[in-house]
Parts: sequence; C-alpha cells; structure tokens
Amino acid sequence: MENRNKAGHLCALLTIIIWGTTFISTKILLVDFQPVEILFFRFVMGLLALLIIYPHRLKTTTKRQELTFALAGLCGICLYYLLENIALTYTMASNVGVIISVAPFFTAIMSHLFLKEEGKLRANFFIGFVVAMIGIFLISFNGSKLELNPVGDLLALLAAFVWACYSILTKKISSYGYHTILTTRRVFFYGILFMIPTLFMFDFHLELSRFTNPVYLFNIIFLGLGASALCFVSWNLAVKVLGAVKTSIYIYMVPVITVVTSTLILHEQITALSIIGTLLTLAGLFLSERKTMRKEVNHGLTK
Repeated sequence: MENRNKAGHLCALLTIIIWGTTFISTKILLVDFQPVEILFFRFVMGLLALLIIYPHRLKTTTKRQELTFALAGLCGICLYYLLENIALTYTMASNVGVIISVAPFFTAIMSHLFLKEEGKLRANFFIGFVVAMIGIFLISFNGSKLELNPVGDLLALLAAFVWACYSILTKKISSYGYHTILTTRRVFFYGILFMIPTLFMFDFHLELSRFTNPVYLFNIIFLGLGASALCFVSWNLAVKVLGAVKTSIYIYMVPVITVVTSTLILHEQITALSIIGTLLTLAGLFLSERKTMRKEVNHGLTK
C-alpha cells in the first residue's frame, strides 16, 4: 500500500514537472501556430502514440461509461485548454496563472459532494490552499501590478472549474477497472472529436510543412508524446491511486516549475519575491497534502 502511494505521488510529480515546462514549447510554437492548431496536433499525436504503445480495444463499455468518457474528453481535453487560451487573449498571463491554481479548491469541494469515498476535508487543506495562493500570487505578480479583466479572469476561473470536473470524472473512470492507457485513449478520442468544430472557428490550417523546421518538430513531439500521451496517463494513474483531491494539489507546483525553468532555460533573473513565493507555495502544498483526508484516499481501490 505504501509503495502504491509513493508511485502515485511520483506520477503526479512527474506530470507537473513536465506540464510546468510546456509553456516554453508553446511559446516557441505560437510564433507560427494558432493555439487551437497546437492543441489539435499534440492530442492527435498523443492518441496515435497510445494506440501504438497499447494496441488493444476497450470493450464491453456501457452507455453510462461512454458518457463519462465523453464528458472527460470535453472537459479535460477540449474546454479546459480552449478556455485557458481564450482567457490569455483577454487578460495577463499572471492573472491566468493564479486563477487556474484555484482548481484544487474546486476539486476538493466537488469531490466532497460527489465522491464520498474521498473522505471529509480537514482545516489544514484550506490553510494550505491560502498559503499556496499567496505564494503563487507573489510569483505571478512579481514586479507588476494586478490588473483585473472581468472577461479573461472569469474565463480562467471557468477553466479551473472545468479541470476540477475532469478530475472528478477521471476518478469515476478509474473505478471501472479498465487499463489506464485504454481509458486515456478513449478520453483523447472524445476530446479531439469535440475539438473539431472549434477548428473552423479559430482559423485552423493543417500546413504540415511547418514541421520541417526541426525546432517546431521537436517541440510538438515534446507536447504530443510527453505533455499529452505520457502525462495524461501518469496523471490519471495518480488520481486512481491518490484520489482526485490529493493529486490536484500538485497543481500548486506549476508556477514554481515555471520559475525554475525560466531561470535555467530562458536565463530569466530570479528575484527575492519569486523565492519567497516559491517557498510559500511549497509550504502550502505540504500543508494541504498532510493528512488531507480522514480516510485513506485509495480506500476501495485494492478490492
């Protein structure tokens, strides 16, 4: 049991480390690609990779299960990324970074309402949430002032809520007993299906010739194989083992990873506020993680 929990934490940590660095690849690709083009290419590549890695069919699913897969694809693959990208066109990236980090709070509330096996939340979760949000605020608004934009900020808040929905749906899917790669692949399929109508709305162009540029090719491979195929499988495994709430808490680390990678790769200068914010964010994570639930989050998963 203890080794299983450790594996769950490692999966969540690996996922967040990779997701925290994707902004670099996305920033490079945005020079010649629309946001919706990047999303479509990365998830199609991710789906194909999972088909090659585990070429088995997901059989004997019920209509209710297929509906859950479809909703997970709509929330976690299509709506979340579209809302986040659209929000970035209306408000500052720092606003979006802070607001998206509210996702664990939404996940905790929804988990308490819909996933009774997750147990009852303790005060330390909410204390950790406040501490982490202060840290994330310091990181995101380091050297700049807060500028509210109702449209963009509300879209980012909606994206955080949608990701919480995805986490709850993922937890539900994990109870079906299917192989994680098969369920992730099915979610990808529905996500891409829901994404197709948006391609006509956001000026999508296939133009595969752009990938003759080795820099673009490397970054889309990183996003497709690493951030999509690998990370969604590892994230779903973490949710299966740890539960939706404990796994979602790792989202607090994304701004921290961003600060570290910006310093190491982009050679951006780290400031005292960034260091204080990073320490507060990590402290908040550990506070929220420490005996967050009264019950073991993996109760019932070993039956």
